[in-house]
Amino acid sequence: MLINVKSLLKLFGVSIVMCCAAFVCTLFLSYNMDIAGIKDSLSSDAAVTLYNALITTGKVTAAVAGGCLVITSAVLLLFYVKNYIDSHGRDLGILKALGCSNMKTALRFWVFGLSVLAGCAAGFAAAYLYLPAFYKLQNAEKLFPDIAVKFHFSLFLCLVILPSAVFSLLAIFYAWYKLKKPPLELLKNAHEIKNKRNKQSDKERSFLSELRSNTLRAKKSAVFFIAFSAFCFSAMTQMSFSMKKLASTQMAFIMITIGLVLAFVTLFLSLSSVVKEHAKTVALLEAFGYTPKERSKAVLGAYRPVSYIGFAVGTLYQYGLLKIMMSLVYADIQNIASYGFDFVALAIFLPLFVAVYELTMFAYSLKIKKTSLKKIMTE
Repeated sequence: MLINVKSLLKLFGVSIVMCCAAFVCTLFLSYNMDIAGIKDSLSSDAAVTLYNALITTGKVTAAVAGGCLVITSAVLLLFYVKNYIDSHGRDLGILKALGCSNMKTALRFWVFGLSVLAGCAAGFAAAYLYLPAFYKLQNAEKLFPDIAVKFHFSLFLCLVILPSAVFSLLAIFYAWYKLKKPPLELLKNAHEIKNKRNKQSDKERSFLSELRSNTLRAKKSAVFFIAFSAFCFSAMTQMSFSMKKLASTQMAFIMITIGLVLAFVTLFLSLSSVVKEHAKTVALLEAFGYTPKERSKAVLGAYRPVSYIGFAVGTLYQYGLLKIMMSLVYADIQNIASYGFDFVALAIFLPLFVAVYELTMFAYSLKIKKTSLKKIMTE
C-alpha cells in the first residue's frame, strides 16, 4: 500500500482544524503558566480578582474551544481513513490475500498522523509569534507587572507531539478495525449499506425527494461537516461581535478569523466530496432529461436544512457560552455589565451567512451542470 503525497493533501482539513486548536490552547495555557509566577506579588483586590478571572478564562477557553476542535479533527481523520480504505479496497484486498495481516497493513496508516503534526506545529509556532502582543492585551489595565514570554517544553509535548502520536494510533486502530473483512469483500470494494425502509410508500414520494433522502443517508459525514461549518460561522462571528465589546478588537479578530477559516475549509471539503461522490448519479439524471436546477436540488439541496440547523445551534451555543463566562468567571469583578442576547449580531450575520452559503451552493451547482455522462463513463 502506498499513501502518496496526493492522499496526504486531502488531510488538509485536519491540519487546519488542529492548527486552530493548537493556536488557541497555546495562547491561553502559556499565559496561565507564565502569569502563575506573579500571583504572590499581587496586593490589590482588583488585581487578584482579575488574575483569578483570567486563569479561569484560559482554562475554560482551552477546554471548550480546544476540546471541540480536537473532537472535530478526530472525526475528520476517521472519515479520511474510511474513505481511503473504501477507495483502495482492491489493493488492500490483494495484500490480505497474499497473507499480510490486518495489523501489519494498519500500521502503515501512521502517516495520517503527520497531518496532525503539521497542523499542531503551525498553530504552536503562530501562537508563540503572537504571544507578546497577547500578553499586552491581557494586561491592558496595567494591574500586573510585565510578563516575559517563556518557552514551555511540556506545552510543546502536550500540544504538538502528544496529539500527533494519539492521532496516529487512532488511525492505525481504526484502519485495523475497518480491515477486518474477508479479502474477497475488499477486492470487490463492497460497502455495507443498511437499507432502512421509509415509512412513506414509494408512491407518496417523488423520485427526486427519495434521492435527496438517500443522499443524506449515504453521506452522513458530509451532513456532520456541513452542519459544523455553519455552526463555526454562526458561533464565532457572533461571539467575536460580542467580544469586541466585552474584551478587545484583537480578541474579536482572532475569533472571527478562526471561525471563518474552519467554516470555509470544512464546507468546501464537504461539498467537493459530495459532488465527487454523486458524479455518476448527476450524469445519469442529465441523461434522463432532468434540468440543472433539479439535479442540483436533488444533490446539494438536501444539505440546505442541515446548514441552517447548524447556524441555529451555533447561535444558541455562543450565547450560552458567553452567558456562563460572564455569570461565573467574571461574577466577582465590578463594573462588568450583564450579558444579554445580541440581536444586532444576529441581524448582521444571518443574512451574511445566507448570502455566502447560497453563493457557494450556486458555484457548486455550476460545477454539477458541467458533469457529463460521457466524461464519467470514460473515467
